[in-house]
Amino acid sequence: MKKLILLILGFILGALAMYFYCHKQEPIEMLPSQPNGLIKPDEIKTLTQAYNPRYEAINDSLFNGVDGGDNRSSWYALEDVKNYLVLAKNQADSLGYTMDGIRIYPGAHPGDGKNPGYSTYIFVPTGYLKTSQGNMFMMQKGGGDDIDGGDGLNHGDEGRPPSANYPQ
Repeated sequence: MKKLILLILGFILGALAMYFYCHKQEPIEMLPSQPNGLIKPDEIKTLTQAYNPRYEAINDSLFNGVDGGDNRSSWYALEDVKNYLVLAKNQADSLGYTMDGIRIYPGAHPGDGKNPGYSTYIFVPTGYLKTSQGNMFMMQKGGGDDIDGGDGLNHGDEGRPPSANYPQ
């Protein structure tokens, strides 16, 4: 009788062990580390409101009488940004660079003769030339130099309306 109980208990424990072995849960995806420069919405409001006098100076002088005013922001689809980063990294590798980041330049589209062109923002890859020896300057503040020959990302959509401040 004692051996029968041990045999049944062994089967039950074996079945439980097989169940948990075969039905492993998917691993929990680790959250990425917090990026440098992450700011809260209150600081975003403070910084965008501090930009108001500059925006008004540009808008009042160049866009006087233009419906909606100049762009205050530029929107890019997440998939476009992801694809751009992959493309830029691959392009940097093929040009002999190690990409270390992006720099964002303000720009303006050409005007149409009646109205000035809207402001835009351009992503440009940055990095440093790959060398066989170590480069002690690659970790400089602000990242590497613009990658010569690297494509930029532009053509984000304007704000709604173009002159809208944060948050939209």
